[in-house]
Order: sequence, then C-alpha cells, then structure tokens
Amino acid sequence: MTPKELVASYTYDLVKKDFHKDFILGIGTGSTANCFIEKIIENKPEIRAFVSSSEMSTNLLKSAGYEVSELNDVGGPDLYIDGADEINEKFELIKGGGGAHTREKIVAAASRKFICIIDDSKIVRKLGKFSIAIEVIPMSRSFVARQIVAMGGKPTYRIGFETDNGNQIIDVLNLNLDVPYETEKRLNRIPGVVDNGIFSIRKADIAISANSKEARSLKQSL
Repeated sequence: MTPKELVASYTYDLVKKDFHKDFILGIGTGSTANCFIEKIIENKPEIRAFVSSSEMSTNLLKSAGYEVSELNDVGGPDLYIDGADEINEKFELIKGGGGAHTREKIVAAASRKFICIIDDSKIVRKLGKFSIAIEVIPMSRSFVARQIVAMGGKPTYRIGFETDNGNQIIDVLNLNLDVPYETEKRLNRIPGVVDNGIFSIRKADIAISANSKEARSLKQSL
C-alpha cells in the first residue's frame, strides 16, 4: 500500500465501529480523501447520508451508487474526513491545493468531529511553505491581490481554474503565519475574499498519518 492508502485503511478501521443507520459522514476532497472513498465503496457501510465538500468527491460517490445529500438538508455530519497540504503540531492546517477549501471549511465547521488523514510529508513545524489558496469573487481578484501584497504576501493567480462556487483562486506565499488564527481572520476581512485555506479557527480534532510502513494517530500539542 502507498502511505495514502495505508492511512485511509487505518482510519476506516478506526471509525467503522461508530457507524449506524442514522450516521452522517462528511467526505473531503483530494487524493487521500479519494483513498478513503475507495474504502467506503469496498466496505459498503450502512449509514444515513454522505455530505461531500466538492463535485469531484460527489461524483466518485455517485458513480459507486451512493446518494450524496446537501448539508442544508441533513444538518451537521457526525464525522468529517479530509486530507491536508500541511499540518502542524496543533493540528492547524493549510488546505486548498485542490481549490475546494471553502466547502471543506464549511463541512468541517458543521461537523461534530474532524479527522485529518495525511502522509508524513505533510507534517511541518510551521505552516506556510505550501501556498495559501484564497477563493475570491472574480471582480475582486486584483484588489485582493494588492491587499495581500500590502500584507507582505506574494500572490499568484491560478489561471484557468474555477471553483465549484464559480469563483477564482489566488495562491499566496510569504505571509506571516506565526499566529495562523490571526492571519486566517485578517485575510477573510478583505472585501471580495470568500475564504482562505488556513484551518486554524476550525482545526482538526484528530490527525492520522502514515509512511510507507505504518499508520498512527498523531499527538496534538496545545
């Protein structure tokens, strides 16, 4: 197994005991989340509903014969499973490499528990080596980019990419992430920003990682 397959299998075995007929499961987006979806397809758990954070994950589930519910129709998921581009020892995250971070953040915030599944390459001492994705209303893109430059950031327009919400992405490096919580809030106060890829206000509750040999739960530093 690859590390992504290993962490998905380990996590499925860990959480399957909690599934029941009224269980609502939130599913994230990306290659590691896709491995978890494969475990769902393989094991066919009997649960009430799936809620997905992207059209890509929705299509994967539907192609396997599962119905995917709207978050508005089912309320908060009991559990949300998703990957990350970076994670620190406090379980704060950088997400958005796939451009789905706004919906991911909504589903994570609505969920009772958020488990982040990753491979060891995503573990960092300090967030910020991976660029921060910022979803913006199209007409605001240049304005938002100028505000980010004023903050010391280096923005790059993700050319040709449109989010599931019909918006655009600016990828940003060089922002001060000594206190991710404050940077997350500051970015979201810029008019035209829909949301950014820092997950510090709603960070992961549990993190599970894998290398080529084993998967294990990580210890959180508060």
